[in-house]
Amino acid sequence: MTYPGLSRRQDPHAFVEDYLAAHPEDVLAVDEAIAADQGVTGLIYALAARGREEMLLCRNVSGVPVPVVSNVFASRRRIARLFDAEPRRLHEAFAARAARPLAPRRVDSGPIREVVHTGADVDLATVPMLRHFASDRAPYITSGIIVAEDPETGAGNLSYHRSMIHSPNELATSLHSRGDLWRILGRYAERGKPMPVAMVIGGHPLFMLAASARVGYEVDERAIAGGLLGEPLEVVPTPEHGIAVPAWSDFVLEGTIDPGAYAEEGPFGEFSGYSSNRSTNNVIRVTSIMRRDRPILFDVEGGNTAEHLNLARIPRESEMAEKLRTRFPDVTAVHYPTSGTHFHCYVALRQSRPGQARQVMLGLLGWDPYVKTVVAVDSDIDITDDAAVLWALATHFQPHRDILTADGLPGSPLDPSSTSDGTTSRMGLDATRGPDFDGRRIEISDDALAHARTILEQNTSHGGTHA
Repeated sequence: MTYPGLSRRQDPHAFVEDYLAAHPEDVLAVDEAIAADQGVTGLIYALAARGREEMLLCRNVSGVPVPVVSNVFASRRRIARLFDAEPRRLHEAFAARAARPLAPRRVDSGPIREVVHTGADVDLATVPMLRHFASDRAPYITSGIIVAEDPETGAGNLSYHRSMIHSPNELATSLHSRGDLWRILGRYAERGKPMPVAMVIGGHPLFMLAASARVGYEVDERAIAGGLLGEPLEVVPTPEHGIAVPAWSDFVLEGTIDPGAYAEEGPFGEFSGYSSNRSTNNVIRVTSIMRRDRPILFDVEGGNTAEHLNLARIPRESEMAEKLRTRFPDVTAVHYPTSGTHFHCYVALRQSRPGQARQVMLGLLGWDPYVKTVVAVDSDIDITDDAAVLWALATHFQPHRDILTADGLPGSPLDPSSTSDGTTSRMGLDATRGPDFDGRRIEISDDALAHARTILEQNTSHGGTHA
């Protein structure tokens, strides 16, 4: 079915088709049968172990009647291509587009309305889900973006929340981030009413990135999605509550969250690399299911994978980079390494006066509630390379002089090392050289490197020999 007047640029299916055509080397298309129980996860972890990060297209997942696309956000280069930018300009590109929000555009219809089930016809068993880890309690929706609107102002909010089936028409979910959605739920609780919600599964990657944006309570992430797309997000109302959801979604589950209803969920493999039982144990009572006639399951791989971490941290990095460079112009780069999940941050700067690195680290530790450890290095250190940062730490850092700590601060509820009340301590490590440092880095001439590359290329082309 065609939809004249709608923008194909917002169609996630078109994104997959176009990206596969333009960058076939960056997509792993698998036609062999893959298990819905950890099969996709196994492929992604096997790729990562080999230093690979292709987008994954699985056309034959056992027990799942639709194709599965995963690992979309595992590659920074792939995310940068969404913005027509180089990876080193990703933060600037994200921040520039996010700073130009566009209000959503309501349309009469779209692919998401091709199939609609309501009332007694609602059966969550028809919604495809994967089991990601052996330690997971059940198959989970990992890419579900809950849309809710403030009962007074109508301001919308998008946020990710893991969810599993509790009954044929109920999902058990966790609002453990206790962010804006938790705040909206509290306002409905004050009124003694359930909160209307819609869960979007499957949207354009830029819409999915917008759902991770760190914005104020009154800022609607659907407008941020418009800014990232460069055109208003096309939305249709849900059948019962009229919540505006993307017209190009694959699945939308509409219903309510009753502040007083609870159901156990978890454990689930979280970004820390541990299975988490920490949950608010909320219940979404689903009253309608909308879907495309031929949907795709856009899955977000959980655990401490690059995909899971990048999806959340690219907007955070962009926000922190913009704040730091505005306040501290000598900051040259900010990076959250996969090895540190959400808890480590590296920052590079041209230190022009004593104490500047400490000031920058204090800014990061105060602004970002997830970061526990910041390592500051000089601008010539590649902060995307863990080994380079560790080298700077080994050769420039003195514990008695270059460490700062603070404790009793709010932290991530999913941090397995945090205290029972959710507080954490934080640390800054100054691995810059400092004004009195005496040393010169070793060098290899450009000519020697060029000659070495020529020898290696010739050796590779001839098959090489091994002793």
